[in-house]
Amino acid sequence: MSGAGDIAHLGLGSNLGDRRAMLQAAIDGLAERGVRTVASSSTYETDPVGEILDQPAFLNACVAVETALDVEALLDAAKAVERALGRTTEGPEYVRHGPRPIDVDVLLAFGAGHAGGRLTVPHPALLERRFVLIPLLEIDFSLATPDGVALADALAALPVTEGVRRAGPPLTLPAR
Repeated sequence: MSGAGDIAHLGLGSNLGDRRAMLQAAIDGLAERGVRTVASSSTYETDPVGEILDQPAFLNACVAVETALDVEALLDAAKAVERALGRTTEGPEYVRHGPRPIDVDVLLAFGAGHAGGRLTVPHPALLERRFVLIPLLEIDFSLATPDGVALADALAALPVTEGVRRAGPPLTLPAR
């Protein structure tokens, strides 16, 4: 997969409940919204990064998807899946960067960049996160950002400061 045409790459993460089941449910929920997963990385257990480090480890995977949706509609589908699977982004129980049942991020989309009020693609932290780069490169080692930065080069330049451990096989792809 090249990241061009109608292919986009999404990051999936969960650190609450049955994490693998949540990642699989995200793939299934995306399929119901016109987003078909065509490739999945293995799953990786990863240390929390960012503002809140005192929380359970995440299970992460990346997927390549095909869709006729534009990038903003793809974001809408991702957020609808998150809501359907119990993710809240407001109210007293919401903690930004805190524990969550599911997270679906648009990482790369259709071989192009996008900058809008709700979404920036490539994901702004893409080149800084081993837990995203490792599974993306498992799907396609030749992936690059729209401006030509090879993801493999970005990964090689990062210090090994966050734990990323292979935890299981790829997620199940929907039937064609």
